[in-house]
Amino acid sequence: MSEETATVENNPVAFKYDPPAEAGKVTTVDESDDYWRENLSSQAYNVLREDGTERSFTSPLNDEKRAGIFTCAACGLPLFSSDTKFESGTGWPSFYEPIDAAYVTQDEDVRYGMRRVEVSCARCGGHQGHVFPDGPKPTGLRYCINGVAMNFAPATDLGIELEEK
Repeated sequence: MSEETATVENNPVAFKYDPPAEAGKVTTVDESDDYWRENLSSQAYNVLREDGTERSFTSPLNDEKRAGIFTCAACGLPLFSSDTKFESGTGWPSFYEPIDAAYVTQDEDVRYGMRRVEVSCARCGGHQGHVFPDGPKPTGLRYCINGVAMNFAPATDLGIELEEK
């Protein structure tokens, strides 16, 4: 776990938000390790490509209250909406469901002597965090996501309507 404060890079909206050409259909990208090292911050690389974890309560996205879309920091795939974000008290941005189930993959993670479900971006394979069965209704799930693994695209920049929290 990194001791650094997580940072969210100010990428242009075109990079921050790159939805699939057809909703629900994800075309995977397969870039080299060198590509990811060159295009991600060291923190983002550690989390997205090496399955790292940022320190809790360090990401500005944990406190993000504006309406918008949370996207994969590596490829811009829209993963979570502000409409499904909630305060979990864990120190990481938490959501009760992804924008589309096809946009995330889930795999068993048995590292560190725990059995968890890892969540990754379906397009680039970037590690996002984990999902737990202790979230609010309607799903009862808590997608506990590393802020450094995401970018935030405000609804006003995207020309979409979502509720402010």
